[in-house]
Amino acid sequence: MAKRQENAHAQFGHAAVQIFAVNDRLNQMLIEHLDPAAWKAKSPAKPPGKVRSVAAIFAHLHNVRCKWIRLTAPHLKVPPQLNRAHCTPRQASAALAQSAARCGEMLADALGGSEGSVKHFLRDGWARPWPVGPEMLCYMISHESHHRGQVCMLAHQLGFPLSNKVTSEMWNWEKLWKQRGARRDSGNDS
Repeated sequence: MAKRQENAHAQFGHAAVQIFAVNDRLNQMLIEHLDPAAWKAKSPAKPPGKVRSVAAIFAHLHNVRCKWIRLTAPHLKVPPQLNRAHCTPRQASAALAQSAARCGEMLADALGGSEGSVKHFLRDGWARPWPVGPEMLCYMISHESHHRGQVCMLAHQLGFPLSNKVTSEMWNWEKLWKQRGARRDSGNDS
């Protein structure tokens, strides 16, 4: 029974790494398909300055990942942070790829089934630590999904909506999963 449970943990850890990689692919798709004019465009929201730019949102995603890594897995090399006022789409894309790789290592260490060095997830310095588990992955994905929604909405409001083709591709997890080289072993394809 213990061996079976260890096997299940290892499978979950591997799946968590793949899921986070697909999550990052969605961020990369947004950067690739956003009109460059939307990157630093100012929101029409009132009062001015109260809404992050698209650039600032992507910088925030990367910088928060860096914080998770620094607080949760200090043994991993933390990527440099992005300047939200000056980062380019290319810089954000490269930084997100780097922080996604470190988050993948953190998830593998935390959820991989062996006695890794990650025992708790710290989402912020003020927050209580959580034991590692599915909640960690769910929180990470939820945070990024929220901000992806902001980017899509802001781009639309600024007059740079994403095409239906791109938004449809963002929901095609089967295709994204295959592109990542991941297998679906559940046998439940409904």
